[in-house]
Amino acid sequence: MALVTGGAQGLACLCRDLSGARAIVIAGDVREARMQEFAQSVLTKEFSVEERALDVGDPAAATAFEDTVARHDHCDIPVNKAAQDITVSMEKIPINEWQRVIGVNSIGRCLAAKAIFPHMRRQGAKHIVNIVSTTAKRAWPNASTYHASKWGFWGLSHALYVEARPLNIKVTAVISGKLRTPFLPDRFPDIDQSTLQDPANVARTVRFGLSQPAQTVIPKPVVLPMRETSWP
Repeated sequence: MALVTGGAQGLACLCRDLSGARAIVIAGDVREARMQEFAQSVLTKEFSVEERALDVGDPAAATAFEDTVARHDHCDIPVNKAAQDITVSMEKIPINEWQRVIGVNSIGRCLAAKAIFPHMRRQGAKHIVNIVSTTAKRAWPNASTYHASKWGFWGLSHALYVEARPLNIKVTAVISGKLRTPFLPDRFPDIDQSTLQDPANVARTVRFGLSQPAQTVIPKPVVLPMRETSWP
């Protein structure tokens, strides 16, 4: 079973990809109506995605994670990809907005790992996938909260890798460059979309990491569009 947070947005194609590989896919998302619409849109003989209302920024999400795993009696591939953003200077950002972004992008993902990790410890030989981004490796103005949350999540992923490896649990942090999704154009209407990459390319990279033999793990693949100009 694969549990994908933020499953109805951005990298939603990853849910289709995992379902096509015969995985039971549960898409957890805070936007319940969007999530239900997405689940219906992929429902065919080949694809099936189960929806679950889930706000990873809410501490109660830990219970939702545990309930979901208990209902299926296992969780083979948790995929942490839910994210929030706000584009505003450090001087002007309201503290409640800072807390909301940190709550989803860093604390919420920690809650997910904390809730699911004991189940994976009992199962053994499973794989945690963390979708990070290049924002965890560089910085630009008016995004201090987003960068702080992503750098924190990058550190969390490293720590999970160290803790999980002796238990035969793999951890992969996929560092993704800019994607051709509504996320960037909504914030930067003038962005040149020809410089963005197809989200399916990142989904394929995730599948490639998951397909490795038991003795091999790819801990931090970097997936960039060819015209990525801001990578150091």
